[in-house]
Amino acid sequence: MNPNAEFDIIVYGATGYTGRLVAEHLARRYGVGGEVKWAMAGRSASKLAAVRDEIGALAETPLVVADAADPADLKAMVARARAIITTVGPYQLYGSDLVAACAAAGTDYLDLSGEPNWMRRMIDAHHAEAQKAGARILHSCGFVSIPFEAGVWFCQETAKARLGGPVPRVKGRVRAINGGLSGGTAASGAATMAAIQKDPAQLAVIMSPFGLTPGFEGPPQPPGNAPGDDPDVGPVAPFMMAMINVKNVHRSNLLMGHPWGQDFVYDEMAVGGPGAPAFTDLGSLPGGGPKPGEGPTKEEREAGFYDVLFIGIAADGRQVRVSVKGDKDPGYGSTSKMLAEAAIALVRAPDVPGGIWTPAAALQGRLVDRLTANAGLSFEVE
Repeated sequence: MNPNAEFDIIVYGATGYTGRLVAEHLARRYGVGGEVKWAMAGRSASKLAAVRDEIGALAETPLVVADAADPADLKAMVARARAIITTVGPYQLYGSDLVAACAAAGTDYLDLSGEPNWMRRMIDAHHAEAQKAGARILHSCGFVSIPFEAGVWFCQETAKARLGGPVPRVKGRVRAINGGLSGGTAASGAATMAAIQKDPAQLAVIMSPFGLTPGFEGPPQPPGNAPGDDPDVGPVAPFMMAMINVKNVHRSNLLMGHPWGQDFVYDEMAVGGPGAPAFTDLGSLPGGGPKPGEGPTKEEREAGFYDVLFIGIAADGRQVRVSVKGDKDPGYGSTSKMLAEAAIALVRAPDVPGGIWTPAAALQGRLVDRLTANAGLSFEVE
């Protein structure tokens, strides 16, 4: 963390669809210059000013001009903040220089990446440097993967309290979901596919549940790639986000020192069989999904929600069940609040050492408490 910075948080990409929502959340909840000192950043001062006015932020909200293609711009921006929130993706196209700048400067970094091939490259390139500089780098700070990663952590804490210890098996089961994908999510998927075609070696990271745990390979995990019948919930179908969420959960376990065991098994499926709930298949999106910068309307965001069940199973068969629910559409309304609140939790946690973290491993109960109080999430024992 950069302790002498001018701002707690700079929202980079504030003129984009999701960045605008992050800035709007900060403006509505924290104002300017009070509890959280934050600024909006992007390539165009005039666009930043227009968005500031459109979202109802105060006229004195600071604006920072920076271009992802200009390393000097990035270096200057990073020097002014304790933490950089970036919504400028696909990250494998526009994020690498910013991660490098934050890791070198000791500035915290948070993104929404669901691009495991790129995340692994960042881990390999910058984890040791970030540890040395004290920079906390957090990928996947939205619907990918906070409700799942923090949900498993909460499930394990519940198991410790009720069963006397962590459990070797957790199931994530998406019971209900209502919300649209962003153009950024679709673009990230396309960029990942293009990267694999260019460098087929990246496919190994994509396909492995342990693609983000360099040096550690756990036991075989359930494939989750075909419909089936789960004795605990009934019919289940593949869940599109599982491929990245499972990797982040296993990285969490690794970063915390394997408190859930080196034989820990985790998978995610959607309850209800093929087609229910949504988000089971990218190919089902009309016209291949939205374009970058596009997303659901405000009404659609407000009508959205999600409900995820986690079942922790002990070696002797005893179970705990917990749920994580969100009050807005997962990809935008909820994601923007999670990203903002994760950043605030991080800058208020100076005891967390540097390195490339997952959100729940770095912040644990502090993240759960903050999301419950300020981001419309609930974590409940059933």
